[in-house]
Amino acid sequence: MSDLALYRLYDVFLVVFHTALIGFNVLGWAWRRTRRFHLVTIGATLLSWFGLGAVYGWGYCPLTDWHWRIKLMLGETDLPGSWIKYYLDRITGLDWSPVVVDSLVVGTALGALGLSVVLNLRDRRRSGASAAAP
Repeated sequence: MSDLALYRLYDVFLVVFHTALIGFNVLGWAWRRTRRFHLVTIGATLLSWFGLGAVYGWGYCPLTDWHWRIKLMLGETDLPGSWIKYYLDRITGLDWSPVVVDSLVVGTALGALGLSVVLNLRDRRRSGASAAAP
């Protein structure tokens, strides 16, 4: 397999994986069975954005970093800082404002975190109450 074909395969893999992770970060709180794992993934995402972001730039995402490196190897340049902005632009054909996209992304992530925390605490209280019942 040529290097170009391998980079294209990596590109497709990262699109699928990143999209799935974003979808899970947005909706993983909705199912009781996935709530604990959701809390881990949304927490890791926010830790990356704000923890690693303090060093590498606010909103830093290692997946985006890796994906942009692959896209550069495929000859793409002028990539935005946001993976979501890149794909919103591509899907809609519009040039989305980075400030609007970042605001929507952070707001959605914080909302998902809040829902996850509340529902995980509720689930924990319920399981504790049922375990204590005779």
